[in-house]
Amino acid sequence: MRARRGVPLAAQRYLRMIQMPENGTRRELYGVTRIFYEGYWVRCYAPPAENLEEKKKLIMRLTRRAFHHTEEGINTPGSCLEQARAAYEAESDPARKRVNAAMLAGALFNRATDIFTSIVDLERHGIAIGPDNELMKQCGDCFQEALELGKEVRHYSGEEGVDELWGEPMKAFLMPITDFYDTRYIKIAWAMRDIERICEAMTRIADAFGFDGFPEAIDAYRIICQEVCDTAKDDAENFRVWPCYVATRESLGKLCARRSDASDLAWKILTDDAYRMEREGMRLASYIAGTRVPMAKSLRNFLEGCEAILLRKQVLEQAPPARSA
Repeated sequence: MRARRGVPLAAQRYLRMIQMPENGTRRELYGVTRIFYEGYWVRCYAPPAENLEEKKKLIMRLTRRAFHHTEEGINTPGSCLEQARAAYEAESDPARKRVNAAMLAGALFNRATDIFTSIVDLERHGIAIGPDNELMKQCGDCFQEALELGKEVRHYSGEEGVDELWGEPMKAFLMPITDFYDTRYIKIAWAMRDIERICEAMTRIADAFGFDGFPEAIDAYRIICQEVCDTAKDDAENFRVWPCYVATRESLGKLCARRSDASDLAWKILTDDAYRMEREGMRLASYIAGTRVPMAKSLRNFLEGCEAILLRKQVLEQAPPARSA
């Protein structure tokens, strides 16, 4: 749900806490159906019918989305599964083996999707396939192994921690569609929370260094990133949200592209590093908004980087002035 402009984030969180309904509560808010999870009102949508055809469409969409947001070169056809496994098992170099693991995970995902498509086709011809059927078991095994290898898969930016995104096709296979949709809303709420944490850290740096125009631009960026998180691509509202997101990102990007004009070299280096952290925060918030899942490792690294910048500033401020020659 759109945050309130001009209200400090800490105050917003306090208001959410004292007014907090139970997780899973649904309400019509400003003409939009929303569901409450983990402190956030997330836009929700009616799930499709519970049948194998709709489940197949859902799994295929989720698989495409997973490949769209992850590193290039790993969308291995299911027909190449054996070759992908042989290459993975034969590789000994750790860096290359990680990539082979990601390629094998991709092949497993595509093989599972191929099998499930065949199951749906058989059902369409009147041939019932129960959960204990060998094809179903093989499909589940492929999803499970792909999930286990998911820790080796990276975001297309090189950032780590897209396990939550990579595991979605398997969850859609195992769970009723309605239950799967609920798990998505929880992850979107977590993503919105992490976007808020990133923007809070960016604002702390902007305030500490006196970066003009940043707090307002960061707040606007936080709001629109959270809207991107919970707006479906086929929702008519996306024609408002996406242009607003792009324009807001471009505006903040211009601020983040600044460089220090300080005459003191130590301060110039530190200030330029602070601008760099602002750019990193902007990118990370964008990645999380796009994937709609938390990226815990990348978030932790970013927050630690922000704390390091602030600590360096504190040390530099306490350092005695340099003596003139």
